[in-house]
Amino acid sequence: MQVLRRLPDNKNISINLTVSLGRGGEACVYAVPTDSSSVAKIYHKPTEEHGHKLEVMIAHPPDNPTASLGHISIAWPTEALYSSHGNDRIVGFLMPRLRGMRPIIDFYNPRTRRQHCPLFNYQYLLRTARNMAAAFASLHASGYCIGDVNESNILVSDAALVTVVDTDSFQVSDPSHKTVYRCKVGKPEFTPPELQNKNFSQHERSETHDLFGLGVLIFQLLMEGTHPFSGIYQGTGEPPAYEVRIAEGHFTYSQGRRVPYVATPIAPNWEILHPTLQQLFVRCFEDGHYDPKLRPSAQHWLLALAEAEEALVTCSSNPQHIHSNHLHKCPWCERTSRLGGRDPFPSPEAIAAKEHLKPRIKSKRPSYQPQRLPQNTIPWKATNFPQRGSAQNVPYYQPIKKRRLYPMMFCLVGFGLLGYLDWMIKLTNRPFISQSAYTQQVLKQTQAAANNYTFDDYYKQGHALYKIRNYQEAVEKFSKAIEKKSEHSKAYVNRGNAHYNLKEYQAALADYNKAIEINPSEIKAYVNRGNVHHMLAEYSTDPDEEYKLAIADYDRALNINRKDAEAFIRRGIVRSQMAKYSGDSQNDFKKAINDFNYAININPKRAEAYYQRGLLRYQIAQYSSSFESEYKQAINDFSKALQINSRLAKVYLKRGVVRYELAQYGLAKTGKNHKKAVDDLQKAAKISLEQEDMDNYQQALSSICVVLENRCDTFFQNSNVLGKSS
Repeated sequence: MQVLRRLPDNKNISINLTVSLGRGGEACVYAVPTDSSSVAKIYHKPTEEHGHKLEVMIAHPPDNPTASLGHISIAWPTEALYSSHGNDRIVGFLMPRLRGMRPIIDFYNPRTRRQHCPLFNYQYLLRTARNMAAAFASLHASGYCIGDVNESNILVSDAALVTVVDTDSFQVSDPSHKTVYRCKVGKPEFTPPELQNKNFSQHERSETHDLFGLGVLIFQLLMEGTHPFSGIYQGTGEPPAYEVRIAEGHFTYSQGRRVPYVATPIAPNWEILHPTLQQLFVRCFEDGHYDPKLRPSAQHWLLALAEAEEALVTCSSNPQHIHSNHLHKCPWCERTSRLGGRDPFPSPEAIAAKEHLKPRIKSKRPSYQPQRLPQNTIPWKATNFPQRGSAQNVPYYQPIKKRRLYPMMFCLVGFGLLGYLDWMIKLTNRPFISQSAYTQQVLKQTQAAANNYTFDDYYKQGHALYKIRNYQEAVEKFSKAIEKKSEHSKAYVNRGNAHYNLKEYQAALADYNKAIEINPSEIKAYVNRGNVHHMLAEYSTDPDEEYKLAIADYDRALNINRKDAEAFIRRGIVRSQMAKYSGDSQNDFKKAINDFNYAININPKRAEAYYQRGLLRYQIAQYSSSFESEYKQAINDFSKALQINSRLAKVYLKRGVVRYELAQYGLAKTGKNHKKAVDDLQKAAKISLEQEDMDNYQQALSSICVVLENRCDTFFQNSNVLGKSS
């Protein structure tokens, strides 16, 4: 793609944008070949409004609160880009390129935090909240409203520095023409009650609206990812969605009113929050429900978070357990015990021994009293949830085996741990970054060592990072490997896999295309490119076209190797999706069943093939007059999957739902199916909790209450669903 960049002397220079880094519903982001510090965002359908809004933003940038540190807190447009057709139309813009940052959810989610940044303790979380509040304060001081506050628009570094992105969607006021360019999108979980169910394109945003979303994000940061309006429903009927709870003002931890929710069993205790922070959360979600002006400003949050950070003390048992001094005992030690040994903030010794990555330890005795579940808990309507957006399930290419010693790699790991500790010791009231001479020395040594790395070194580092799901850094290592050896097809496949798991589908597509260009027989490139087309169908206005491209890629893979079970499984999944919208659904169902059958014949130990075939049987049952037979075949497939892998919570959950539906229809062995449904759902809840899969966990709990017709309180008191697993 050709675009024009306008220089200060009004001369235009052409930029050829070829490498896509990501694609959204409104625009695509490209690498800029002439400027590695910037990226170009180009709109699919640029309008005059886009151009006018960008001109205002570029002319009036907000202050950067971390400018003195050389960090960009707000990824603001820096230059407009023009159409190459010479019509003076703005088609996009340049903005800073960010590296080494991940979405904020990776830090407030305990599991991803342990994997990506295990030494990121509670003080780091507080500092992240402070830096985020500082960015909000700067934007509000300049008259901007974010509007679409959500977890995807806040990026965080390992040093707790924050960058707000997607800034061109902000609400912008043009002071010259008295025009307001509204933010037309929003995510319900972060939208204040007064804007729920509103058409955002017809409503101007204000600071008070942003402050609701800011409060949600800070709450999630400090409460292990818990949403302030999440909880187990005590009412009757369907469980309300988040937007309904927010609209009703049902703050789960409300101090002044009764709400029909109790905190989920594994949520942290409200008391872990510093008292001043507790007061601000009540003001934000309870008082602010009736009067939005009562919500704390970003400056109020800054002051309260600074006060909370000054009140921190360190646990004598684990230096990573940092908590408020108003508590009489360490909440993280207690939480570790509650979670069966899974420490939310593992010690440096545990990290060095990789204990933080091991499966959770099952406790023989509950270390706390199970929380009583309310009498009227969520009835849940059983539906077939599509398995989309999950991590790429592909075998990783093993590095080329050569005899080589890597003592330097282990030294660097040690230096990294010491560097983190140095950061923790030298915390100040400034944004979180180290000025240590020792750290600078380590960085120089690291750089010197990196200059001597070979293709194999970078390739193996990328492989190791991918295995621990550190996909962003895996991309960087594979990119370094490709610089050393640009015609290595498997390096492109592996970098594409990392891009896929980061949901950077266009970048993944480019890598798979390059791998196929280098080696037209690279079977994994075809399979994984098909997976990308499957995901792109979700964003496409013509999903059938993407589905057909996916099928074509799986066909090419199978033409190379008819024994590739993964290609059959993935093709079967796409065909089952197509059947939902096809005019010939029965034929598509049959083809999908055949694909799963082929996969099972090739590899009878693939649990996923049985699970997917079971899902398809369940789907077919909804359209079939012989639904009982299809249900029983689905149960049989789920059972075979569990014989292969007994730790698949999603399979227990689905088998429990099917058994319950069989019992509801009053077919043979009704009582037996009813009991087995409860057993399956109980098992699903326990495993989901152990694996910290909260979606499946809450679905399982809710489903149990449906099966027991809301008599689940006594059941949970007498079972170990909550006790042993929590």
